[in-house]
Amino acid sequence: MIRSAPSPESQVSVESVRELLGRGLLDLVFAAAQVHREHHDPKRVQCSQLLSIKTGGCPEDCKYCSQSAHYSTPVEREPLLDPEQVMQAAREAKAKGADRFCMGAAWREVKAGPDFDAVLAMVRGVKSLGLETCATLGMLDGHQAERLKEAGLDYYNHNLDTGRSYYSEVISTRSYDDRLRTLAAVREAGMKVCCGGILGLGEGRSDRAELLYELAKMDPPPESVPINELVKVEGTPLAGAGELDWSEVLRCVAAARILMPTSVIRLSAGRRELSEEAQALCFLAGANSIFMGEELLTTPNPAPESDAALMGKLGLLPVGEESR
Repeated sequence: MIRSAPSPESQVSVESVRELLGRGLLDLVFAAAQVHREHHDPKRVQCSQLLSIKTGGCPEDCKYCSQSAHYSTPVEREPLLDPEQVMQAAREAKAKGADRFCMGAAWREVKAGPDFDAVLAMVRGVKSLGLETCATLGMLDGHQAERLKEAGLDYYNHNLDTGRSYYSEVISTRSYDDRLRTLAAVREAGMKVCCGGILGLGEGRSDRAELLYELAKMDPPPESVPINELVKVEGTPLAGAGELDWSEVLRCVAAARILMPTSVIRLSAGRRELSEEAQALCFLAGANSIFMGEELLTTPNPAPESDAALMGKLGLLPVGEESR
């Protein structure tokens, strides 16, 4: 017998999330699919494109990241792009079907000055194209969040990465509470929150339960929840991490859908490592957003033609595209 899904109004605990993740896989997916259909059009997938607007040289020591200055990786440092370069990339993304355009800068934190002013100009420009706007720029304070909101930023991405108790195994240069303070500033400024994590960092299922618990207990939960699988990068400490079974990604997608019924669950980095069948099950379980394009910041993404073919097989349509 399938136990009923926890109500979003009920008190979430780490233990209840552990129990949810431990359900029989098919029962879990079935329950998540029911929740998904209650709150979303199961045929629609939100499509975003992500552009690195400033690459490499980040002072953070995230053990998975190709852009950390602490590690020798194949990624070359590149300065902040010119706003017109970003505008051109956004125009091309819109022409290919994206409805949200995301900009990422390899900074520890936002600092006032010409670079931040240039980012604000990028946000205003992308917004003028009729696209939803998203940015990930590191830590923010309240004033910076307000300026981004005034420029037209819809979403701010700042991932928790993993559960609180495992966090110190992944990064030492900023704390879990630092991340939560940035998210609080984003929410206070009136922007939507994009926040998720990365699976396959060497954590266990209990750590993944902690991550989902932190996300689900936010009031309100993040409007956008990226579920990433580690993309191993030569030169980083996690380049030799063990493989994560596809079923653990599926479990997290399904549990996220049950715990956060109205959020957009984004199947993000690492999707190229998932088979078509695994991706199909993730869409069934409630994933309803993907990144388009052949690269996510500095890591590979499925080719656009393979995404189009898969969506065609599954009868999925981008948000905004008319039904065939």
